[in-house]
Amino acid sequence: MISMFATYVDSSAREKVGAVLDSTFLSEGAKVKEFESQLAQKFKIPRPIALNSGSTALELALELAGIGYGDEVITSPQTFIATGIAILRQGAVPVFADIEYDTGNIDPDSVRGKVTSKTKAILPVHWGGYPCDMERLSAIAKEYNLKVIEDAAHALGATYHGKPIGGISDFTCFSFQAIKHVTTGDGGAVCCLSDKDEQEGLKKRWFGIDRANSPMSILGEREYDLVNPGFKFHMNDYAAALGLANLRTVNERLERRRMISCQYREAFKDVAGVTLWRKDDDCVSANWLFGLHVERREDFIRALASRGVTASVVHLRIDANSCFGGIREDLPTQTRFNDTQIHIPLHDMLSDDEVGHIIDSVRAGW
Repeated sequence: MISMFATYVDSSAREKVGAVLDSTFLSEGAKVKEFESQLAQKFKIPRPIALNSGSTALELALELAGIGYGDEVITSPQTFIATGIAILRQGAVPVFADIEYDTGNIDPDSVRGKVTSKTKAILPVHWGGYPCDMERLSAIAKEYNLKVIEDAAHALGATYHGKPIGGISDFTCFSFQAIKHVTTGDGGAVCCLSDKDEQEGLKKRWFGIDRANSPMSILGEREYDLVNPGFKFHMNDYAAALGLANLRTVNERLERRRMISCQYREAFKDVAGVTLWRKDDDCVSANWLFGLHVERREDFIRALASRGVTASVVHLRIDANSCFGGIREDLPTQTRFNDTQIHIPLHDMLSDDEVGHIIDSVRAGW
């Protein structure tokens, strides 16, 4: 069976991680700083703060944005529950806007209609790695003095109007979970546009202590006065070492994903019962997922399974969960999307033969 996802571990990983283990310094240290530096250089993104998950990246970004009890954060229901949970953990209220049927991304028109006096931020999700309409979302944020926090768990390496995702909004959150473009085993990062937010984030990721300016005393403990308590969200050196190894070929692997996506689009453009999603020339997807809308979805899934190919919705709408209050009736496009969306395997470890088999399997019908 051809799987939806695969975990890439570079051939250099064993040596790099082994060197950290041999050093016996396993916590946050030089390798974390090196990983942050490499991220910034490879993807031209500002001030990445390496953390222990994409979920904690969202939590830290919301904290830095000043989101607190009773505040409203407008976000997408087409995401993983981690997006909404991060909002709840701040004591804030997730307000779900409708999405675009041809991308799965949040609809700026719906966002505008959801703004109230309690709204403090917009949290768009780049579904499958395809960038949201950041120009319109940024304009709404500017008009209403809102923070923008991008959930880019799927979007490492994507660009919007020539700008890298990670360098557009106040905060951008990435994931390095096991099946993402780059894995650190588990991990994440938040990029901050402002130096002030970066400095506060560096403190907040480790209890709120400014380690750069808190020297060790003669008694063997750091000298500090904790003012604003933080979290234990930091990445450790052996996770960073794995990330450094996997960054080595990330550009080539992103290109491989792009080529497979192009093959799929060409092969499926005339297949009855298939609707391709939108692809704009000024948006470069990270191609974490390849999504389609199909008629008779369960028949499609069964037909592909019989041919040895996995197909999956990946995630259905999160507002259906009780903790978020249940399905919203004012999101008609999300409802339609929920009923027809499906994804087929798209990862850089697919062989040419496997890609050909996936194409043939879809074109054979269901």
